[in-house]
Amino acid sequence: MASRVTYSVPILLLHFILFFSNRIVAVETQEILLYSTPGSQGSRLTTYIIHVEAPPPHVGGDPEGREAWHRSFLPVHLLDSGEQRLLYSYEHVITGFAARLTEEELAVVREMDGFLAAYPDELIPLQTTHSPEYLRLQTSGVWNDSNYGEGVIIGVLDTGINPDHPSFGCDLPPPPSTWKGQCEFGPNRCSTKIIGARGFTLGLRAMHADGLAGEISLGTAPFDTEGHGTHVASTAAGCFVDAAASYGQAQGTAVGVAPRAYISVYKVCGSNGCPNSDILAGLDAAISDGIHVASLSLGGPSSSFDANPIAIGGFKAVEKGIFVSCAAGNDGPSARTLSNEAPWLLTVGATTMDRSIRATVRLGNGLEFDGESLYQPSFPSTQRPLVAGGSCSRPVNIQGKVVLCDISLNVAPSDQGLNVRNAGGAAMILANTAREGNTTLAEPYVLPVSHVSSYAGLAIKQYIRSGSNPTATIVFKGTVTGGQFTPAVAYFSSRGPSISSPGILKPDIVAPGVNILAAWPTPVGTPDAQSSFFVISGTSMATPHVSGVAALAKAAHPTWSPGAIKSSLMTSASQVGNAGKRIEDHVGNPASRFDIGAGEVDARGAVDAGLVYEVSSSDYIAYLCGLGYTNRQIRIIAGRAVNCSSVISIKEDELNYPNFRIFLNDGNNFRREVTRTLTNLGPRGTTCIALNPELGPVSATVRPATLIFSAGEKKQYTVTFTKSGSGTRSTVSGLLGWSCNGVTVRNAAVVSY
Repeated sequence: MASRVTYSVPILLLHFILFFSNRIVAVETQEILLYSTPGSQGSRLTTYIIHVEAPPPHVGGDPEGREAWHRSFLPVHLLDSGEQRLLYSYEHVITGFAARLTEEELAVVREMDGFLAAYPDELIPLQTTHSPEYLRLQTSGVWNDSNYGEGVIIGVLDTGINPDHPSFGCDLPPPPSTWKGQCEFGPNRCSTKIIGARGFTLGLRAMHADGLAGEISLGTAPFDTEGHGTHVASTAAGCFVDAAASYGQAQGTAVGVAPRAYISVYKVCGSNGCPNSDILAGLDAAISDGIHVASLSLGGPSSSFDANPIAIGGFKAVEKGIFVSCAAGNDGPSARTLSNEAPWLLTVGATTMDRSIRATVRLGNGLEFDGESLYQPSFPSTQRPLVAGGSCSRPVNIQGKVVLCDISLNVAPSDQGLNVRNAGGAAMILANTAREGNTTLAEPYVLPVSHVSSYAGLAIKQYIRSGSNPTATIVFKGTVTGGQFTPAVAYFSSRGPSISSPGILKPDIVAPGVNILAAWPTPVGTPDAQSSFFVISGTSMATPHVSGVAALAKAAHPTWSPGAIKSSLMTSASQVGNAGKRIEDHVGNPASRFDIGAGEVDARGAVDAGLVYEVSSSDYIAYLCGLGYTNRQIRIIAGRAVNCSSVISIKEDELNYPNFRIFLNDGNNFRREVTRTLTNLGPRGTTCIALNPELGPVSATVRPATLIFSAGEKKQYTVTFTKSGSGTRSTVSGLLGWSCNGVTVRNAAVVSY
């Protein structure tokens, strides 16, 4: 499946699920400092989680023997003083204990035989998925203002769902009277949470019969045998689940973005992909059933809109009042790699968030490089010989060594890990190339691993080349959250500009999509694992975050159209992280508008937005006529006869889109004037003042500079873009916008000249 992280070049025969499913599970021990008091040595006390080797057989496995083993790691003066510093002696969750120590005391513990790792304790956050906390759904009040999305129906077109998962076990009021959906699971398998479940797999079965789809695993439709659909659905609208964990880690409460929204599932994908026929059947049923939000974490390569089932089905859905969010694709970081480019769809890219599952590489020269790994075993802190293994397709002479492997397009990381283990390697450092940059994925492996950035990989290689007898170890530190953070676009997130419509700025928006923990249909981890949560990455994971925010906006404003919701999401998008720095790309540079579109989703801003850019289906038809589509092609898209000769066609930049994509050239004398219409959906009047645009050498003049609205009123304004002289061809980007009684309406702009 193209969405799987295989690091090989995919052959796209179907519309593929866009996700990275390496069957990764997070090890989430925590690293946030607790308040502490002075210790006996006069230094600050801190609670540490300390990993040690398992007690030797002669100690015994009973609680008393285990606690005695753990106490033996404490400095002697503590044992003599009788101070109660040992907080917990763990039996199952980790091999180790929790104790309050000073830095000096911890240094003594680190030198003891059997010590593996130590890190400060942290206050466990409310959500293990973390993204609802990252999006400030509770602290900003947006959950309360939208009643957690209650009353809104999210349709998930994917691989199905496991209806018995606790993420879908909460009780909700009966669905709205407009609901017409069906449940194909049989008696008592659907609920007040999962109110619809249908399977559409005839196309896939036919492809399999024709030898075009390879092996398929469908199970009983619409049950999820792959995991992707369950993960996506719970990210968008999963219930609160206490004691959620994966591989024994990430202890806490899991919850989706809109936990009181209803879910209706349409299974249109199998293990190998999603045929066009099945996608269209699923969308058709979803429209009939009466969903409010459609979430599609799938898509294929760029194509004409009339040949794209998601573009076609999405047009109908939007026309029926359904908001449609779709994955941008996982073919980055190259330009022009987008899926789902139609302007009536919201196209979602993926960013990182302020959580890492940390595995730190510690070199023999003292340098340390933070990487990630979901598999966080007990691993000795002693240094081991370090060697470079290239792609690690056939590593040799690595017995007992730490092996540096470069990510390869031809060998999957999981296979690299197997190769290293089978050749006797003790651990693997997986280094990004320039292509992957700083994006590190937390994955489960068969041996200790740290996935590090390309910068770290180069530094480690230099150390190997420059020193004699290079050594390294990996220190597993669990989950680190919070602090000063700048979001970064994931390397895999597909980039613009759009091929199908270069005059529309895409993607539209970005959202968390890296190392996302959510529901999985079956337990994962060790053979006796009980928890069914899993971590995967991709624009598939970003999409349901935005679908959930759209549901919150719809719940808060039931009369809002799909265009209004889309506009509210885009014009309120965040531009910076909490450190005040602009969103970065995968190598640490300021992200391009072709990477992030309007910016990163901001749930509070989306629900609060009251001034929007509405677009009707007739506007889209005028746009298609202007784009050169024939009457026949437009009929395929719109489902009705259209005669472009009787339509006042518009150019791409004339569509009432929340962003601007402008071309200045000799043909228009480096001057372009476009008009937009703002609608005030708020209950009262407001005054908007144009913000000063910053577009470098391009001038952007907004007229009028002030707009005064009454409730429900529409107002037009014109922006004139000009560039003096021809000069060197270039592209600049920036923001236009309006300040409206405390609410800022932002419009991303990209101008080429």
